Amino acid sequence: MDSNRQQKVNRLIQKELSEIFLLETKKMQGVFISVTNVRVSPDLGLAHAYLSIFPSEKSEEMVENINNNVKSVRYELGKRVGRQLRVVPELNFHVDDSLDYIEHIDQLLKDQ
Repeated sequence: MDSNRQQKVNRLIQKELSEIFLLETKKMQGVFISVTNVRVSPDLGLAHAYLSIFPSEKSEEMVENINNNVKSVRYELGKRVGRQLRVVPELNFHVDDSLDYIEHIDQLLKDQ
């Protein structure tokens, strides 16, 4: 169970990462990235961010690219939340494929 502090930090990081990715995806046509969930460790030193990427065919490639450039994303996040957090957590990005999973289950149910 997450503490109240963890939940606040989760929401803060999710909001700021969403804004960062919104600005970055405006430069790329046809790609949309949304931050669906953020989980911060109890010591607030590590954050796992789950990204939903459209089109989903590019999701693995995009997350790998983001993880390769995580320093610049963390720096940008640090500029935004530096006054609210003592330490900007290390970031790990993962693909949130829950929408694809739901779509697959829905398709299986329709085929019956």
